[in-house]
Amino acid sequence: MENLDTLIVSLSDHLWTWLLIPLVIGAGLYFTIRSKAVQLRLLPETFRVLREKTSPRADGRKQVSAFGAFTISAAARVGTGNIAGVATAITLGGAGAVFWMWAMAIIGAASAFVESALAQLYKVRSATGTYRGGPAYYMQRALGKRWLGVLFAVVITATFGFVFNAVQANTITTVIGGSLPEADSSWFSPATGLLLAALLGLAVFGGVRRLSSVTSVLVPVMAIIYLVLGLAVVLLNITEFPRVIADIVGGAFGLRELAAGGIGAAIQQGIRRGMFSNEAGLGSAPNAGAAAEVSHPVKQGLVQSLGVFFDTLLVCTMTAFIVLVTNPELAGRQGADLTQNALSGALGSWAGHVLTAVVFMLAFSSMIGNYYYGETNIQFITRKRWVLSSYRTLVLAAVVLGSLGSVSIVWNLADVSMGIMALINLLAIIPLSGIAFRLLEDYLAQRRAGLDPLFTRDRLPGLKGIQCWDAPSTPGNPQLSLAGTSQPDPQRT
Repeated sequence: MENLDTLIVSLSDHLWTWLLIPLVIGAGLYFTIRSKAVQLRLLPETFRVLREKTSPRADGRKQVSAFGAFTISAAARVGTGNIAGVATAITLGGAGAVFWMWAMAIIGAASAFVESALAQLYKVRSATGTYRGGPAYYMQRALGKRWLGVLFAVVITATFGFVFNAVQANTITTVIGGSLPEADSSWFSPATGLLLAALLGLAVFGGVRRLSSVTSVLVPVMAIIYLVLGLAVVLLNITEFPRVIADIVGGAFGLRELAAGGIGAAIQQGIRRGMFSNEAGLGSAPNAGAAAEVSHPVKQGLVQSLGVFFDTLLVCTMTAFIVLVTNPELAGRQGADLTQNALSGALGSWAGHVLTAVVFMLAFSSMIGNYYYGETNIQFITRKRWVLSSYRTLVLAAVVLGSLGSVSIVWNLADVSMGIMALINLLAIIPLSGIAFRLLEDYLAQRRAGLDPLFTRDRLPGLKGIQCWDAPSTPGNPQLSLAGTSQPDPQRT
């Protein structure tokens, strides 16, 4: 087992050092410059879009709103990466890792904009009336490479459905164990895994609309509780705040860290854990973004870029402050137990128990979002019902195994699978980004004319593979007719 862990760590380090980190930084900077920092300059417009409501379809079915899609993706984003991942980054990369998480969130939000706008443009309509899409779909429809879409679909299904869900289950088991130190792990871990599998099994059979309603409730509640706890810790230790900021900035650029090789560790851990948490450019959030009913693809691109800021600049930052202002003993601690120890030390043992409940909600809602990503991509590969049933069974098995596995193995596996997934997605959206920027120009032109932007495929002539953006046929309700004119996809997508 130790040799396997060493092999996975070595593979992960080489993949991220020589391929992923240069590609993630380069792509984010390129998208930011080409879009004139769309993720920052259109923030007011993003909040306007987030408040938009969707109209019911002609058959009375409720569509997934921009906010609903935002919460599905936030459910997958806001999870153990925000609590366990940030703590791990600080343990391995020092306080400077937090700075690089911030930096990558700011430029990575541009990558999130591009991939989510493309996912909206190339989404398809299922026979049940819902939308689905994501990188696999724009790889086939825009690049004309179905084989690449299938490869991505397989990788994201394995990454989110199996590996990331194992990480979530492992973290839940860890924090519950921290709240119940007297529990015997020989029965406690398997029991926790079976309970989580049973609860997830109940949640995943309701379809995307039920997923949207569940996460719409869970995400705000869990985020508020956690932020209130973190704010209390910061206020009680406010005199330590200047030191914390100095440690973060100094750890990112300080001469001491440079001499010890610490800056490299800070950059690597900050970018790794930042991507695990906010998923910018990873190719996961577009699967949720494509499910939304919006009048223009750019709207969902803006909403998903906001999700990156919400995840990293708010929730991850609070974890960093909790850990750094309390200055806990790092030795022997890595992941959620470090955050739990910091909270308990600052507020009392009750706070550690509250964190257990928060982590459960965070991680469980992430499991729901992770499952949905896999389901969407399996439907891209095949319509055979037995494949989806087998996938559901394997997801539940991964949850149980994750509860039994070691922290290091599940996190290192996540790094490798996430890296492969990001590599495929970024190499696809870089050549397609010009289409996203044309969409942005169309959107801004309509806004300057005082219109609520409405996209139809004839506004960008020459593009192939677009299914769901026909010209509206009902003047009285353009958004309804826009959604209703397309037919279910005749291809195996």
